[in-house]
Amino acid sequence: MKKLIVAAFILVSTCTSAVAQDPNFYIFLSFGQSNMEGYARIEAQDTVNVDPRFKVLEAVDCPAIGREKGKWYTAIPPLCRCRTGLTPVDYFGRTLLANLPANVKIGVINVSVGGCKIELFDRDNYQTYTATAPNWMMNALKEYDGNPYGRLVEMAKLAQMEGVIKGILLHQGESNTGDTTWPKKVSMVYKNLLSDLQLNANNVPLLAGEVVHAEQGGVCAGMNNIINQLPAVIPTAHVISSKGCADSPDNLHFNAEGYREFGNRYAEKMLAILGYKLSK
Repeated sequence: MKKLIVAAFILVSTCTSAVAQDPNFYIFLSFGQSNMEGYARIEAQDTVNVDPRFKVLEAVDCPAIGREKGKWYTAIPPLCRCRTGLTPVDYFGRTLLANLPANVKIGVINVSVGGCKIELFDRDNYQTYTATAPNWMMNALKEYDGNPYGRLVEMAKLAQMEGVIKGILLHQGESNTGDTTWPKKVSMVYKNLLSDLQLNANNVPLLAGEVVHAEQGGVCAGMNNIINQLPAVIPTAHVISSKGCADSPDNLHFNAEGYREFGNRYAEKMLAILGYKLSK
């Protein structure tokens, strides 16, 4: 009997250690529409000198770039799907690593769909939205088996086996422009993520970026007034200013320079929350 107990203890200990979380592996979830998905063309400077401590957990199968769903890779863009572009997440991760201790690793998961409303990430009612989604959105939805929220949670649970979720990044709102109920809808998505992943809001803040600013002629700039109401609904939410982030001629998307700056701003806020200052 004693031998059986010892053997069982060894087995349990071995299995536990095999999936033990590394407290220095910081995981960040990101979701939204095209500006989080990555609209700008990836430039040469974005693909070099990527620190191998910066990882992306591939959320879809990407044979074109040699990646498989559910596996970690060095975070060389694209970080969303196979044919997406540069995203704020790229320079969010790089800036974090440049300002955090050398023993820290960063892992990101990006599940985003261009043109979608926040309703796409409604855990319990997303099918009502996808049933009437435009044809041009269908290919992206298929890559997530029709349920981006479900895929985000699936990948997040895999990531939790290796690291600790430290924050959630959101960039969405253009397709909900003028919707004064948007903050409450975002709150529901955030609360569902916390519940499904057994997270504490105090340890996992939500960082939400503004859309292209009015000073740059942003087509949806009026939505920023609504986005800035988010902290009143979610105490652990922080709004990241888009003011001065360079945008594309369509005044709807940011360009590569703008994404780099925006990513830096997301990182600066996250560093402050973690107790660090931006020094590089």
